[in-house]
Amino acid sequence: MNQISDPLIIFTPSGKRGHFPVGTPLLDAARELGVYVESVCGGRGICGRCQVEPQFGQFAKHGITSAAESVSEWSPKEARFVEKRGDLKEGRRLSCSATVQGPMVVEIPADATVSQQSIRKAADTRDIHRNPAIQMCYVDVEEPDMHKPLGDLDRLKVALETEWGFEDLLVSQHLIADVQKILRKGEWSVTAAIHQDLESSRPTLVSLWPGLKNEAFGISCDIGSTTIAMNLTSLLSGRVLATAGTSNPQIRFGEDVMSRVSYVMMNPDGREKLTNVLREALNELVGTVCAEAGITGDDILDCVFVGNPIMHHLFLGIDPTELGGAPFALAVSGAVHTWASELDLNVNEGARVYVLPCIAGHVGADAAAATLCEAPQAADEMTLLVDVGTNAEIVLGHKGRTLACSSPTGPAFEGAEISSGQRAAPGAIERVRIDPVTLEPRIRVIGAEMWSDEEGFAEAVKDIGVTGICGSGIIEVVAEMFLAGIVLQDGTVDGGKAANSPRIIEDKRTFSYKLWQAEGGPAITVSQGDIRAIQMAKAALYAGVKLLLDKHGTDRVAKVSLAGAFGTFIDPKYALVLGLVPDCEIENVKAVGNAAGTGARMALLNRNHRREIESTVREIEKIETAIEPRFQEHFINATAFPNKVDAFPRLEAEVTLPKPVVSNATTDGASGGRRRGGRRRV
Repeated sequence: MNQISDPLIIFTPSGKRGHFPVGTPLLDAARELGVYVESVCGGRGICGRCQVEPQFGQFAKHGITSAAESVSEWSPKEARFVEKRGDLKEGRRLSCSATVQGPMVVEIPADATVSQQSIRKAADTRDIHRNPAIQMCYVDVEEPDMHKPLGDLDRLKVALETEWGFEDLLVSQHLIADVQKILRKGEWSVTAAIHQDLESSRPTLVSLWPGLKNEAFGISCDIGSTTIAMNLTSLLSGRVLATAGTSNPQIRFGEDVMSRVSYVMMNPDGREKLTNVLREALNELVGTVCAEAGITGDDILDCVFVGNPIMHHLFLGIDPTELGGAPFALAVSGAVHTWASELDLNVNEGARVYVLPCIAGHVGADAAAATLCEAPQAADEMTLLVDVGTNAEIVLGHKGRTLACSSPTGPAFEGAEISSGQRAAPGAIERVRIDPVTLEPRIRVIGAEMWSDEEGFAEAVKDIGVTGICGSGIIEVVAEMFLAGIVLQDGTVDGGKAANSPRIIEDKRTFSYKLWQAEGGPAITVSQGDIRAIQMAKAALYAGVKLLLDKHGTDRVAKVSLAGAFGTFIDPKYALVLGLVPDCEIENVKAVGNAAGTGARMALLNRNHRREIESTVREIEKIETAIEPRFQEHFINATAFPNKVDAFPRLEAEVTLPKPVVSNATTDGASGGRRRGGRRRV
């Protein structure tokens, strides 16, 4: 391969890239880069398992234009496959047949892979007091009378006012033509769904059924940059009936939110594309939860959505360009009330949508929902809430004062841009322990509930394999490497350890740690670059926290809540070891699950919670890290493990930490000697 003249090929969502000669099959390029693409037939164009989706447009993040001419024309092999096996989805190509013709971005579709991402954002089971915006009202309507020329709809309105007290009732336009038919089918007894969010607002008739209908449903949804999680809840019982999740399909346009903003800016139809693929994914989830609960979309009457500001804007069909640079202006920051039909959602035609308010330009409705759920603003002691994702959203405060900011951690915590990184899927390493003497590892992978040194592990992973490292796994392996002395406090992989263990391998001018290698398979390693990526991500997170602590005039927190899928599966001990969060008693560092999703469900089931968070958001002080002069200083100071030489975290369990040493490494991370010094107990 010629690094200068050969076209650059980038595979998403992994972000792996390389230069390949014109004419190289995309399947071969993927295999050379370690990108998993299934091919049962050995590349003969028979099985159709190797489907990929070339992406077209300007990708500012990658510095390339991916044009239609960058991939070969439709081939006889693909034509034969369609003839024999059926059509390919629009935009799909067989990677065994399609070849490189120019620089290109290629997406590996989630439904074309065996190892689907595990969406680990389960619903919180807490009991939520019900006061929904939807009320189901069964009424008997007076039949028509020659002597009382009042219309059927007007008599329905009279009945609802008389029996339920709804005055000055609005009626959804789509119902007007059907009222007579429904009344007669129900023999003048019907069930009306009335929506009234604000006590001061006019009630609205949004749906109508003949006879008695004693159930109504709503959905609450957390639209994350990486994953989308949806819950279907009974509005009458408050019970969660179904939960589903999926990868955010916008990933094909950029791993992080700012690259998606760039895509919108560089492509005239960019906003429309990002909005459409997101709404399509949401409708697929609606179909999934409805099928699981045995209902139809027509039974869903109320919807609550949360997301970071850019997801919020794109979902609503708003151009997010202004969020791409200072002053990071939101098009709308307050709560949004609208109709589901305006957002192309496959639910009841009269269903309403409520979107929680955003806190600031980079602290969104998801952070507001997490705040509603965990209520740091109501705590007696200093409480830190961190929702860790591609962009960490941070809320710090107590009853007297609450502040919020966001910090650009990037996708490293989710396994992206890590040499052996992947999303949380069966086969991904999620737990790691390293023997400090032998430096031999033990691992656990998603889909095999046992450690690698337990009997039966090989059989447990036989079908799924060990395919990479997910977010919680990369945190644990880096922390364990530090605890074992493989990684020094400055983040350097200690090459001097190579004499003691074959796990430490030379990697050009630096060293890597070989975590796993199945017989005949590729090695899963942790490189110096991976360590640096985690250092940068954790330093950005800690710098945001430290900035808020400065504003509060303190350096201590009493309680830390780690939210989101990543926060749920990270061991608090390792969060402290690496310095992700400030020093805190380990028993007060808790994973709180999908707090944003729980907050959304609280807003779905109780309209008082909507008023509560709207009021809270108005009181939160917003700190913009991008323009704070001390952010960079805190970032630099937080790159070491943990953060300070003289302030190791206090751990409940006895943890042995390496003594601080001065690395004799060169600036590129290579080390010529062994780590000096002993170890100390903390």
